[in-house]
Amino acid sequence: MKESNKKSFLQGVLAGILGCLVLLLVFYGVGKFFFGGIGIITGRQVEALGKNSYQNLNKLAIIHEKISQEFMENVEDETILDGMYKGMLESLDDPYSRYYTQEEYAELNESNSGSYCGIGALVAQDSKTGKVYIVEAYEGGAAKEAGIVAGDSITKVNGKSVKKEELTDVVERMKGKEGTTVEIEFYIAKSKTYQTFTMERRNVEVPSVEYQMLEDNVGYIQVSGFKETTANQFSEALDKLEKKNMKGLIIDLRDNGGGLLDSVVDMMSRILPEKKEIVSVKDKNGKGTIYFSKDDKTFDKPLVILVNENTASASEVFAGAVQDYKLGKLVGTTTFGKGIVQTVMGLFDDSAIKLTTAKYYTPNGRNIHKIGLEPDIEVELDEKLQQKGFYSMDEDNQLQKGIQILQNML
Repeated sequence: MKESNKKSFLQGVLAGILGCLVLLLVFYGVGKFFFGGIGIITGRQVEALGKNSYQNLNKLAIIHEKISQEFMENVEDETILDGMYKGMLESLDDPYSRYYTQEEYAELNESNSGSYCGIGALVAQDSKTGKVYIVEAYEGGAAKEAGIVAGDSITKVNGKSVKKEELTDVVERMKGKEGTTVEIEFYIAKSKTYQTFTMERRNVEVPSVEYQMLEDNVGYIQVSGFKETTANQFSEALDKLEKKNMKGLIIDLRDNGGGLLDSVVDMMSRILPEKKEIVSVKDKNGKGTIYFSKDDKTFDKPLVILVNENTASASEVFAGAVQDYKLGKLVGTTTFGKGIVQTVMGLFDDSAIKLTTAKYYTPNGRNIHKIGLEPDIEVELDEKLQQKGFYSMDEDNQLQKGIQILQNML
């Protein structure tokens, strides 16, 4: 079939579908109709199309035809449809609601799972040079076993240079099914040599919790995000610190943008006594759910939570519960102020939408949206450190203040 005939055929199919949809809408009126696996069409949705339903739907067909015939570049129909779906969500003027294509939804699920199948390394890209370098090699991954460390860089994947490639494309080529292999050339910074390794792809759990024992038996746990694996990692870290005779704990939630609500509930369950309210959520009709702690373990040692202006969403749920129950002190700066909940809804074709569906409230009934949590002790990060970007724990004045406050509590 010639390209011009193919386009005409597709346009005809689209127009036919839209025409049939109009007839179905008119015929079924306010009833419900399941249309080709797309979903349920209700009378309310018919009404939403307006009195001129045919004109509205026909307008879509006309715009599609104009793009196909007049636009200077060739555009796939799927790209146009994805743009329509994204536009519907963007019309809500809500920065947190969005449409996910199949690929984007798969990436979101992988990110939230806290694990992925690859070489076991966190990578980044220099915005100026395009160099792809290693930030961290994870335990259990092939990169760690090969001796790859932070600062080494990736030059080739399966013989193809990564120069001028987007980071997402490089990462996608390194990922794959468990047990398969990928050939990667590295530039080893220490020896200033190029080395090539054939690496087995494995399912690697990405740590979202880091911990250590500081001086005077002060425990320190940093939580970078709330993923499916975070609660277990947090509980394991807490247990190990307590076995080392920890006297007090600092939980660092700075720059933690949030994540899964279930993960926060599981973590707070490890802190609070059983059946204590952690957070409540309510939709626009006032209906909602109250989440309670469900673990018989509690934490009764002095506690400090480090927060800053990038502590948001699920992190604020955690910090808000600590503050309301007076379990510890919040140290740092006022948090971001995201007191709303998003729900991800999968669609029939493995795409998805994310909608803001409710507000959440701390145990004392506070909604902190666009307000944030005020710290109990306000401490700005030193301006020189902000400019420096990377600094040691000894230089970190917010952490040092937290340690001082914890020692006073002891």
